[in-house]
Amino acid sequence: VSLEPCSHFGKTPPCADLIVKYKIPNVVIGMIDPNEKVAGAGIKKLVESGIHVTVGVLEQDCFEVNKQFFTFHQKKRPYIILKWAESQDGFIAPDFFKNNTQKREPIWITNEFSRQLVHKWRSETQAILLGTQTVVNDNPQLSTRSWSGTNPIRIIIDQNNRISKDSYIFDNQVETIILDKNKIDFNENIVVQISQFLHNKKIQSVLIEGGSKMLQTFIDSGIWDEARVFRGGISFETGLLAPKLKAEIIKKTTILEDELLIYKNYD
Repeated sequence: VSLEPCSHFGKTPPCADLIVKYKIPNVVIGMIDPNEKVAGAGIKKLVESGIHVTVGVLEQDCFEVNKQFFTFHQKKRPYIILKWAESQDGFIAPDFFKNNTQKREPIWITNEFSRQLVHKWRSETQAILLGTQTVVNDNPQLSTRSWSGTNPIRIIIDQNNRISKDSYIFDNQVETIILDKNKIDFNENIVVQISQFLHNKKIQSVLIEGGSKMLQTFIDSGIWDEARVFRGGISFETGLLAPKLKAEIIKKTTILEDELLIYKNYD
C-alpha cells in the first residue's frame, strides 16, 4: 500500500483492523501517514498483531500519489495548483475591451482538447479559486461540463462585493464561497489567509485559474506547489500580460498546436 493503513475511525473504519481480521501475514507500506491521528499507530497495531511489516518502498512515487494529502497535513494548507493560458507573445487576454462597456465574447487561446483537460483537472481538485475581475469579465461557470466528474467548490475573492448576482457563480449548482472584506483582511497577506481558510474548511487541493493579479500574488508569495501553463498558437501583440514565473519546468507536452508546460515549486 502507498500509505500506512489507518488505525482510527474517519469516513471509513480502520484499515489496520481489517488487515488484522483477515490475518494478512505481510504488509509492504510505501510511506508513514503524516496525519497525527495515524502517524505510525497503524504500523504499531499490525506489528503487535504478529504481522510482518516493511516500511519505506518507492517513497517518492508514493509521495506523488498522495501529494495533496501530504501537503495538507504537513504544511497545513491545500495543495495549490496554478493554471493559466497565454498567447505566443505572453498575454492572457487582448486589450480590445479596455474602455469598452459592451459585452465581449471570449477569445480562446487554447484548443478544445486543452480546455477539456482543464475540466478534467477541475474534477480532480476539491476547490477552484478566482479573483473578482476574472469573474466580472468572463462570467465563468467553473464546472466540469466537458468531463465526467464532480464540480469543485467555487472560492471567489470579492473584496467589495462587485460581482453581479446574475453571474453563474450564484446559480446554486455548486457550493460557492465568497471571500470579501468581512472574511479576509485585505491589508494583510491574503495568500496566507486564503490558505488557512481552505485548510480550516478541510479542502486538500485548490486550482487557481485567475486572474493574472491573483496568480502573480501566489507566485510572489512562494506559496504554491504546481503550475500548469498552456501556450496557444495565437498572438495578441498587446493586452493583459501573463504572470511571470521563474521555476523548474518538469514536463512539456503538446496538444495539437498548444504547448503545456508543467512547473514545480520545491521550496
